[in-house]
Amino acid sequence: MPEQNDVSIVIPPEILTEVETAVATIKEKLSPYLVALTPSERHELPKMRDKTIPFVEKTLNYAESSPEFAPPYMKVDEMKVDVTAVENLKSVLNPIQQIDSNLDDTVMVCGSEAYVAALSYYNSVKLASKMDIPNAKPIYDDLKQRFAKTKKNGTE
Repeated sequence: MPEQNDVSIVIPPEILTEVETAVATIKEKLSPYLVALTPSERHELPKMRDKTIPFVEKTLNYAESSPEFAPPYMKVDEMKVDVTAVENLKSVLNPIQQIDSNLDDTVMVCGSEAYVAALSYYNSVKLASKMDIPNAKPIYDDLKQRFAKTKKNGTE
């Protein structure tokens, strides 16, 4: 049965170099403006998602046009800075997320195809080894380590 090969790509080295340079530039340019959170910090933060964005924007408009209702501890100017930052960063984040998703899918398909081919070869060399075909046993002995099982108590 022939193997399915949905993706067969060869990216020219100069294209990879250009992309890596572009990614490095993006990272360098954005790094001063980005933060990193721990998983705990991410979990604890209230999230502004797609449904929340219009509410926040509308609230900002009201806070600017009717500041008498803003609590004294609220900094409307800082809220505006945050809302603008979200808008600006989302314009970069959305296409990067799409690229990330497509990269992940492509790596998964290429990896799957390579793994299926490797398994086909492995099964062929395994059969050849069982049939005592010359040179098959050392290859099989090396490759079969991938499927070696270890006991739970740490001994084999």
